[in-house]
Amino acid sequence: MQSVRRTSLIAQVTEQLKDDIRSGRWPIGTRIPTEPELAELTGTGRNTLREAVQALVHAGMLERRQGSGTYVIATSEVGGTLAKYFAEAAERDVLELRHGIESTAAALAAHRRDDSDIATLRRLLDDRNRLWRVDRTAAIEADVQLHRAIVLASGNAVYIEFYDSLLGYIESGIRSRTDRIDSWYAAEHRELVQAIVDGDAEKAARTTRCFLDTLLADYPGH
Repeated sequence: MQSVRRTSLIAQVTEQLKDDIRSGRWPIGTRIPTEPELAELTGTGRNTLREAVQALVHAGMLERRQGSGTYVIATSEVGGTLAKYFAEAAERDVLELRHGIESTAAALAAHRRDDSDIATLRRLLDDRNRLWRVDRTAAIEADVQLHRAIVLASGNAVYIEFYDSLLGYIESGIRSRTDRIDSWYAAEHRELVQAIVDGDAEKAARTTRCFLDTLLADYPGH
């Protein structure tokens, strides 16, 4: 009976952590609290908590990073499966996929964005461009969240689920490119956000396509 109770407790804690991730308490790309902190928050033992976290690692929702912590990489098991698949994909293939998703999402966002979306886009754009020369890591995080915020403003739940599964790979691709090319495309991002704020769907889609075409031009045969 003890084994049954323990299994049940692990399942309960696992489900609680899932709910916290789904609710946005720990957004995609963020580090969750340490295991001792989570054990205190959930009122459970560290061994139980460790097994619950490991279950979400296996499900593809969390990722352990040596020396850094545990990060959210998906909001569902489906997203986790996709994230595992995309981890093995070629960077050019992911950029081409982004080309289709983000250009359409930008157009939809221009139609559907609300005041909250606009405030979020402006804040993330400012953070991205302001921090680029000061704190590259924070700037890249803001850049990733800016692109996600555009997809979120599209109002398409399927798009955001799919896009979230790409976020870890998108972030690593940005880091790789900025190591090779010291350009942060500030003007292009300002133009994109302004088009969405203005409700100009055609310009938002066109600006997104042009920006991603520039990135794809680095790959032979494209």
